[in-house]
Amino acid sequence: MKALKVILSGLLAVLASAAYAQTYPQGLVNKTIAVIGNEMITMSQLEQELQMQRMQAGFYSDKNMRCEMLERLLEAKLFLMQARIDSLEVSNDMVDSELNNRVDQIRSQLGGDEQVEEYFGKPLYKLRQEWRKSLEESSLTQQMQSDIASKVPDLTPHDVKEYMENADPDDLPVVPIRYQLSQICIYPDREAAALAVKEKLLDIRERILNGEKFATLARIYSEDPGSARRGGELGMASKSIFWPAFSDAAMSLKPGIISQIVETPDGFHLIEVLEKKGDMFNARHILMKPQYTADDMNKAFKTLDSLRTELLNGAVTFPLAARYYSQDPATRTNGGQMADPNTGSSYFEIDQLKPQDYRAIKDLKEGEISEPVESLDNEGRDGNTVYKIIKVDKIIPAHTATFENDFSQIEGSVRQEKAMAAINAFVDEKLKTTKVYIDPIFADCDFSREGWKKAVSQAAE
Repeated sequence: MKALKVILSGLLAVLASAAYAQTYPQGLVNKTIAVIGNEMITMSQLEQELQMQRMQAGFYSDKNMRCEMLERLLEAKLFLMQARIDSLEVSNDMVDSELNNRVDQIRSQLGGDEQVEEYFGKPLYKLRQEWRKSLEESSLTQQMQSDIASKVPDLTPHDVKEYMENADPDDLPVVPIRYQLSQICIYPDREAAALAVKEKLLDIRERILNGEKFATLARIYSEDPGSARRGGELGMASKSIFWPAFSDAAMSLKPGIISQIVETPDGFHLIEVLEKKGDMFNARHILMKPQYTADDMNKAFKTLDSLRTELLNGAVTFPLAARYYSQDPATRTNGGQMADPNTGSSYFEIDQLKPQDYRAIKDLKEGEISEPVESLDNEGRDGNTVYKIIKVDKIIPAHTATFENDFSQIEGSVRQEKAMAAINAFVDEKLKTTKVYIDPIFADCDFSREGWKKAVSQAAE
């Protein structure tokens, strides 16, 4: 659903509990299967985690998965206990935000408050209380793990070098091929394309006002494939999961009234509200996006091709040409050099490149410049059309990490390894002083820690 601001993946965990509760008798659902100090784990908690795994990965759980999941829950309870002892505090603002997002997603998925209460068999206020507790515990657990990891001493170059000298060469990380690139970009005439799509939507709006069915025209013209099949209908959903411009326009409409054209990062919309209930609404929409013609591409390619010829002839340097001709504000000021928007690094691994960009440079050598290519920028949800030429500034071949060339990457691996060792050591030490009970039904589990094996053996005696 292109109008949605977020994907409803957060439903997995909460829907799992309802699915389980509908399958098993209430007595078994509430059975306590483990006690760690003052913390308990019920059968329903275990099963809802497994249900989430099934929904995410698309496979069915077996006994081994149950054992692995139970061990994960047991370890989480140890961290939670220590977090309470250390008086770690929950960020109420963060929990409130996550809780509201979760509730809005579920309400949108199921169609409203009444449907949520019917599906879960509980009033919404009770569900909010349970979900808040779960989010608070998760926050404390994560804080405790981060606190343990943060106490690992800072690494010195000597520590990293010693690690490399003692490590099995087969265990050293392999650094994939990386590219340093520069680009010169030209955008198509976006104003003309936007004007053209607005004219189409105005014509469609006029047809609706003259009696044609909104749903019929949505099936024909809307570029949102998810809702177009349903005549543009989005379903009852919270306004918070849509782009603000979309939800503001929808909430201001009376049912049956057709909106003016609304622009969002997805494109341009016509909206018809079918029903409103509090901060939720059900609406139809027709989405259309600006389209660019072969003339747009040919014009840009002609300019870029001429620039490429001048660059190859040495008439101008790439940085100077980028500063003068490139229309990409993010790279033109630094001579066209590209940087990963997520990390800020000027080096790209293959999976960090746009597919169109990689196809353009994959056979090039250092210093070579690609032919003009149509690609996407980093704006909006999917990126905007852009035409470019790309220069390969540097190629670092794939290789086993070395101290001299890959210190930062090795340092990160060593730090992560030491942090995991500290967390594991915490669990092992905590197990020695914590009373643990695990139901004998898990006696056949091959737990990775002796403490869990000992606890289930004692319960079975």
